[in-house]
Parts: sequence; structure tokens; C-alpha cells
Amino acid sequence: MNTCYVVAAGECGKIELVRDETDYIICADAGYRKALESDIIPDLVVGDFDSLGEIPQFENVEVHPSVKDETDTFFALCRGLERGYKSFVVFGGLGGRLDHTFANLQLLKYLCEKGAQCVLRSENETVTAVMNSSISFPKGEKGIVSVFSLSESASGVTERGFRYELEDAELSSSFPLGVSNELTGEGACISVKDGILLIIRELNVHTVK
Repeated sequence: MNTCYVVAAGECGKIELVRDETDYIICADAGYRKALESDIIPDLVVGDFDSLGEIPQFENVEVHPSVKDETDTFFALCRGLERGYKSFVVFGGLGGRLDHTFANLQLLKYLCEKGAQCVLRSENETVTAVMNSSISFPKGEKGIVSVFSLSESASGVTERGFRYELEDAELSSSFPLGVSNELTGEGACISVKDGILLIIRELNVHTVK
């Protein structure tokens, strides 16, 4: 299996997505409207549909009560996990309401702990998380990258190929040591030995495979 795409109700602009036959697309509540605006037909639509304002006339809809502990995006990600997906891309998971954005950042940690990888994408940035592992940036790429600890602390943090390099450092959830670093274009890598890192990258494009 390849990638599970989730379209949520946050800010994302027009989505350009080329899907593989093994990919799966889930809309969370008003993300259904955003998908249709980008000519994307999902495989599943989930939510309580308080944001959309109506239950969509779609053949594969999962309706949840409005009084619940979980967010609609959480339900969408769980359905992807149930289908065996380990790679997720979420459009509309950033911007808009701050509480929903923060909830989605917590979901990055949740997915890491489930052995999955997720990227939140907007028009201007991508956000992901890594646990006890690494992420690389190919040669030629430049821009601002910020790194924070999603766990209480993250040890053995190394950043190479950046303007400001770190070697076997410790990041704390209470101090933003890793904010606003810069890719040099020579290829870069971020790794953590013990803990979960939140990685935010500014970008100018929004098209994904």
C-alpha cells in the first residue's frame, strides 16, 4: 500500500494530487467540499458534518455524533490505519482554528507511536514528526526548517547540512532551541536517538505525489 490522503477543513488552497491505484483518499467533514473544489473524488467521507452543514450525498459516508471526544480528522486517520496505511498526507490540517491545528500536531505524535508517518501540508509549509529516526532533505533544497520536541525531551538530536548545525544535542518541549534554521542546499539530515521531533518547513509549492 502507498499513501492515505486526508482532506480536512483547514486552510490549503487548491489541492493538486496525482493518486496511485494503491492510494486512498478520505475527507473529514467540510474537507469534502475542499476536495470537490479541487476535482478530487474521495474513497470515504467521515465526520459529524457540523462544519459542512449537511450529510453529503455520497456512496461511502461514515456519520459520527456531534458530541464526541475525537476530531473528524482523527477518525479519518484511524480509518487509514485500519486499512493498513503507514504513510499519510493531510491537506487542510493547518491554519484556521488554532485549537484544531494544535490537535493535528498532537495527531502527528499519535501516528508516530503507531509506527506511521504523516505530513500536514498547507500552501506555505509542511509539518511532520519523526520518532527515534531521521529525515533527509536532498541536495539543492533551501529554506527555513524549525525543529521542536513533541515529547517532554528529545535526546541525541543531530542536524547536519544546515546553517546552524547540532550534534547529539537535547531538545526540550519548554525551550525552542531548534526554531528557524536554514537549509544550505548541500543536502541535509535531521535525526533523533530518543524522542519525537516536530519538523516544520516553509515552502512555496504544494503539489504532492
